[in-house]
Amino acid sequence: MNDTIQWSGGSLLAEVRRRSGTEVGACFQCHKCSTGCPVGPDADFLPSQIMRLVQLGAEDEALGSRAIWLCASCEACTARCPMAIDIAGVMDALRIMAIDRRIALPDARARRFHHCFLGSVRRHGRVYEVGLMTAYKLRTFDLLSDMDKVPKMLAQGKLAVLPKRIGGVGEIREIFRRADEEDRKP
Repeated sequence: MNDTIQWSGGSLLAEVRRRSGTEVGACFQCHKCSTGCPVGPDADFLPSQIMRLVQLGAEDEALGSRAIWLCASCEACTARCPMAIDIAGVMDALRIMAIDRRIALPDARARRFHHCFLGSVRRHGRVYEVGLMTAYKLRTFDLLSDMDKVPKMLAQGKLAVLPKRIGGVGEIREIFRRADEEDRKP
């Protein structure tokens, strides 16, 4: 962790509590969340370190971290927490706060992935995995990595060749329209 972290009077802690609906201040740093995190080894901060950054009010470090964008929202951290802190919810809240504050993502690939993910939900009402990965690979020019996994995933029924139809796509598109409208407001 950075030695220059400054206390900000708890405003970050209060905002994360409000947005996530969970009490980050209850974290006593047992690190159980970090031991179960599948992306922890690739992140700049472990989940327990993110919780500590929030407690310290280290907004720049928390919102500028790669960890909040790498979080898979698998909820392994949340399930392991003895204080019942919704750590995955905290990560969601931090991502939203970073977007609201227009903080540059530490990894341009993450921005591209999130753009492709939301585009898939906007178009289909849910994630269409093949379309998502195709769009992402075209945007990152990383066309061939992971291609060896596709036949096995198709054979096991893990990937649908065509998107599944769901009801209410129009309602989901309306949500996106309203969100776009909100983004355009000064």
